Amino acid sequence: MTGRRLRTVLLFAALPAAAAGAVAIALKAGHRRLYADRHRIELTPQPRRSCPDCRGDGGWWVDGAHPEMEACGCWAYRPTWRLRLLPVPAWPDEPPF
Repeated sequence: MTGRRLRTVLLFAALPAAAAGAVAIALKAGHRRLYADRHRIELTPQPRRSCPDCRGDGGWWVDGAHPEMEACGCWAYRPTWRLRLLPVPAWPDEPPF
């Protein structure tokens, strides 16, 4: 294998790791949490640690007869994004178990 070809192969091998790192940085900067399973991919908002109102706790307790937690606007009004994945059909010639 020549040096140029080896360099190309190593570059293509490093691309998935670099892409995963870029996605992790983008999720951290956007204050979102990624959840993925075989049925869906979901991005949910997270409270910002630098928020001056909640200081990263996501809200505060409201006093009264029935205390409740009031959500902070740094994350509560941001949408949750869901991508449903299509089910994969079973092979027709295989037994069910």
